[in-house]
This record gives sequence, structure tokens and C-alpha cells, in this order.
Amino acid sequence: MGVLFNMGDPARHFWLTRSVGRSMGINFSEALNEGRISAEGYAKLVTECRKCGFVKQCENWLAHTTSDHSEAPPNCTNAAALNDLKH
Repeated sequence: MGVLFNMGDPARHFWLTRSVGRSMGINFSEALNEGRISAEGYAKLVTECRKCGFVKQCENWLAHTTSDHSEAPPNCTNAAALNDLKH
């Protein structure tokens, strides 16, 4: 029997992923159109976000965003992928 994850709401994590990306200057629509990320890659980001245990910290980070960030928030499960997509 496999390990079961208590995954978060897909819609909530879709918007969290999109919001973190936007705060970093990432436009996922453009990234998809330019082939910098696939639809499957984007879906994986959202799925990984759903598994993350730092949702409240992420929401707090987003709530206190006053300018563009060059890197993903601390403890972000998608930090490496988002930082690569940014650069």
C-alpha cells in the first residue's frame, strides 16, 4: 500500500502557484506559449504545492509582497523550479 498524502485544495494551490510566480515576474501563460514550461510541468508545480506543509507561510509571504521578488519564498517546495523558470 502506498503512502497517502493529505493534499490541499487544487484551486487554492493553483492560485498560490500562480501568485508566487507573478510576484517573481513569471507569467505562466507566456512561459507555456514560449515552451519554457509544459502543461504537465505546470500541473506538477500545482501538485507539489498541494503537498507542501508551508501554505500559511506562503500566504503570509504573498500578503506582505510589496515588490517583485527575484526568488521563491523560503521553504517553497517549488523553489528550484520557479527560480529556474525566472532566470
